[in-house]
Amino acid sequence: MRRLLRFAAVLGVLALAGASAAQSVPPAEDVRRVERLVATIAQEAATLCPLADPGDQGALDRCRVALFKDSYFKRSLARIVLWGRPSPVAGARLKDTQLTQFGAEVLSGLYLPMFMFNGRYQVTYDTTEARYRARLEGVFRNNLMPGQYPYPFWHDAKKWSDYERANGITVWIDPYASKIVVGQFSRQEGADPRLNTASRIPPAFDGKWMWVDDKGEPQPKPALFVGLFRADNPYLDQLQTTYKDLALAMRNGTCNNCHVPDNPDKMKRLVLLQTPAHAAAEISRVMAAVGSNRMPRDEIGLEKELDAGTRAVLLKYGAAFESTVKAAYAWERGD
Repeated sequence: MRRLLRFAAVLGVLALAGASAAQSVPPAEDVRRVERLVATIAQEAATLCPLADPGDQGALDRCRVALFKDSYFKRSLARIVLWGRPSPVAGARLKDTQLTQFGAEVLSGLYLPMFMFNGRYQVTYDTTEARYRARLEGVFRNNLMPGQYPYPFWHDAKKWSDYERANGITVWIDPYASKIVVGQFSRQEGADPRLNTASRIPPAFDGKWMWVDDKGEPQPKPALFVGLFRADNPYLDQLQTTYKDLALAMRNGTCNNCHVPDNPDKMKRLVLLQTPAHAAAEISRVMAAVGSNRMPRDEIGLEKELDAGTRAVLLKYGAAFESTVKAAYAWERGD
């Protein structure tokens, strides 16, 4: 039987005198409800994505399909979830931590399957953040073929090291909606000793977020909706075609200067658009931003207006891509 660590309410030192009601320890019934939620997630994750060889492609495929299809884990994610590493600054708040914004579909289909779980967990209530903090023990699949990762995590040596050294994921849960709103991978002491993998030297990063392998196949596979849509989805080819048109328009609109994994502008809330799968999860918000002329920014960080021609092209090709994304999801649901 997996050892389930019982809930422990943590009373943090309040930053300001006269703490608000949101910072108080929640009622016992709320505590039990969230603990049941986390216990269910941890047990399901260990069942769907159990510990295996970190290069086992079959284990990844089974985990990816199961998590994305209709898992309790996926249903427990907020519509938008922030993802990344803890801040390197000790004691930094979530609001001050650089994190990437993902739709629930992308996180459950592309990122969470990169980990394997053992079913052990911890839950606390953080009074400073006014959120539940749950720790799910797990380990990163660091020995897959390069094209199986959502993008080359090794573009940054520190990021790759942090991924492969991680022995768990910390999820932050909104106490009112009971939804996961933030996920952070990291290493902590005292975890299951099986959650260690031999370090792997990844391939050199050539500056390309997408590439074609020696068999002529586009990579990475997850960026082309592997794990998100079934292989027989009739809209897959159209998704790639409409994304290519949109990608060219975004390049002309300088969107690719910011919305890429290396985060050149060091945005606190990064939105990725460099692959079809990432863009699909964000296209509605991109269209709203372009429609209201809220992007991009100039060389000193101020928002600037798009010229009429660029804006019109972005709206045209963005609408085509968005329409295809919606049709692909409707087909998957059987609508």
